[in-house]
Amino acid sequence: MGFGDEMRVGLHGTVRRVWGRRGIKVRQRVQFTYKWRYLVLAVEGRSGRIWWNWNETMQADELIPLVRGMADTTVLEALVWDGAPSHRDERLPLIGLPLIALPPYSPELNPAERLFEEIRREIEGRLFATLDEKVAAVEAILRDLDAYPEHVQRLPGWAWIHAAFTTLPAASAPDSIAA
Repeated sequence: MGFGDEMRVGLHGTVRRVWGRRGIKVRQRVQFTYKWRYLVLAVEGRSGRIWWNWNETMQADELIPLVRGMADTTVLEALVWDGAPSHRDERLPLIGLPLIALPPYSPELNPAERLFEEIRREIEGRLFATLDEKVAAVEAILRDLDAYPEHVQRLPGWAWIHAAFTTLPAASAPDSIAA
């Protein structure tokens, strides 16, 4: 079972909290360039595997090929994600990968968000000359995460999810858990 979501990666910076000396004003440089791409990511916590791709928009027409590719190249039994408009497109169920919707306004239930926190920790507060440079930095972080599946297994806090899988009846449990 994979948990998916998307994160907008762009050059429009944000001011972050930083430590400074008392009485000395902290100055942060921030970019105001409105360019971005969307990182579409799925994480399977039991194996620690992640899959990702990049989109220019989050429109369903661009998202459908990514989900189709994920269904063809992964071992995911289902994809759990939020109720964003592009995630509810009527063409998505035709792909054959079961889609499970998270409850509204509950990003804390999606383990993909924990990976996004790790990515933001590394890239936010830094200035990048181009969007491609920032995307390359995110790619490096993703490759590092993918190289250490045991870190990905620990990162999202999967204990409650694994416990829920083990309580499923054998007929509805995925093969990897029922065995």
